[in-house]
Amino acid sequence: MKYSLKIFILIIIISSLGGCMRAIPKTAIVKSLETFILIDAEEIDFADDLDYESLELAIDRSIDYYEKAGRNKFYKIEDRVIGAKKLKDTLTAFRDILRETGNRADLSEIIVEEFDVYSTTGFDDEGGVLFTGYYEPLLAGARERTEKYRYPLYRVPPDLVIEENQVSRIEDGKFVPYYSRREIDVDGVLRGKNLELLWVSDPVELFSLHIQGSGKIKLEDGAVLTVGFAQTNGRSFSSITKFMLEEGRIRNDEASYRYDFLRGKSDQEIYDILSHNERYTFFRFLEKEPVGSLGEPVTPDRSIATDPEFFPEGALAFINLRKPVFDEEGNIKERKNFSRFVLSQDKGAAIKGPGRVDIFCGFGDKAELTAGTLKEEGELFLLLKK
Repeated sequence: MKYSLKIFILIIIISSLGGCMRAIPKTAIVKSLETFILIDAEEIDFADDLDYESLELAIDRSIDYYEKAGRNKFYKIEDRVIGAKKLKDTLTAFRDILRETGNRADLSEIIVEEFDVYSTTGFDDEGGVLFTGYYEPLLAGARERTEKYRYPLYRVPPDLVIEENQVSRIEDGKFVPYYSRREIDVDGVLRGKNLELLWVSDPVELFSLHIQGSGKIKLEDGAVLTVGFAQTNGRSFSSITKFMLEEGRIRNDEASYRYDFLRGKSDQEIYDILSHNERYTFFRFLEKEPVGSLGEPVTPDRSIATDPEFFPEGALAFINLRKPVFDEEGNIKERKNFSRFVLSQDKGAAIKGPGRVDIFCGFGDKAELTAGTLKEEGELFLLLKK
């Protein structure tokens, strides 16, 4: 009798799993994310340091992604196979709770009751995650080349080929790697091909725009144009700050997000250093807001960039770390703890592995200051509706 009961239970389990798998389209790819551990969240204070209006906006953008480009995405998290519908349901339920819960103190209790909370394994056994920031820079520019504005932003070249997620070009009938940063900026392989989108006045600021992926260009007539990521040359990303440190050209206290160590150098010296990072970004005009890797606008302080090989795209997360607080002159006067809900809506060439997160800080001087000085170890949690 006991043996028959065990067989019966086993059949039920197998049938249930089979039903789950049959719900997944045969063409869908299930990413196995082995970086999350289900935890008891009763001790976590789910406090948020921002208004809920920006959070709802970010949630709506992820929902839009799950209804369109991300509708066939599936992820295996521990013993659960999570599809876009479940991720969308998580966001819808969470948004409803935000609207119905007037008292923020009740939110932590509701989350524990209605959501599974997963901790990332991060980059060490303690689950540590390194947080940095990125922002939308403002550059001075022009539509035509002048002596002042002589550094081009290029649109995607027509000879750039994407085959099986590999970026290349065809030479003598063979696929070869696309041109490197040195070949483009120094050797000028793209000059005279009418690929210039705009021209700017500072090669270092332009490099920063390449790293950020989007920004605004202010013309001399006062018009402000927004440009965003269109494609890269497919080359590997290398940190020039790390390169300069390893070469002994700068000290740790001279390493700046804004690459101040390059100021005042000649174009040749600048390009010799920048060319160490072979990755090159091509741009396009945007209507207004910067767009993340989901094809949806990113929301200042609410959108984060993660590695999609380790974190589900568009998903709801909770972060806990320290942030810089500045005085009127832009100097850091303290670093204080904060936590907030965020959405995984972007990715970056330097954001690799389960232990890296980039927070989109927005546009303006404060955003630049925050992004430039944010480098903190903290915690990252994934929320899923039970």
